[in-house]
Amino acid sequence: MQPIFLLIGPPAVGKSSTSKALAAQFSKSIHIPVDTIRDMVVSGLVLPAMEWRAELVEQVRLARESAIFMAQGYQRADFAVVIDDFFDPNRLSEYQALVDEPEVYKVVLYPDQQVAHARNLQRSGQDPAREYIDEGIRIVYQQLETEIATLRQNGWIILDTTNLSIEQTVLTILNNHSR
Repeated sequence: MQPIFLLIGPPAVGKSSTSKALAAQFSKSIHIPVDTIRDMVVSGLVLPAMEWRAELVEQVRLARESAIFMAQGYQRADFAVVIDDFFDPNRLSEYQALVDEPEVYKVVLYPDQQVAHARNLQRSGQDPAREYIDEGIRIVYQQLETEIATLRQNGWIILDTTNLSIEQTVLTILNNHSR
């Protein structure tokens, strides 16, 4: 059975780039970005804000359910699957149906916070969304600080990617996968 990788982390830590590069290591694979599924909403899309409205919670839940459904279907068809999503301590349980399955590898990309801010500046430039994403980075790092030990206890691979290239990060994930 091909693996399913669930990559999570704060904004701007390289989840999508790493996920694509990881998926490329397999002869049959799919990259499922949860944000892309959410962005498929044509009318009524609710964007994240400091206060999450019920509509946003529902849209994120639906996107994650869809990602899980897709992942399981593609895995049955002998595809390696890489899902990328942001870290959300209040809703991590939405992945419970997936993480209890065999051949599922849970990874948190966790570089130094200043690296995440620098990557956001590099990719966003003067885009008005940069400040919003920087605030998201600060919030998620605060949340992760209190959760990292629990995540590790629950079998998550915590990767400090501060000094790792995407290729090195992928190799580290694959080395953990083969154990």
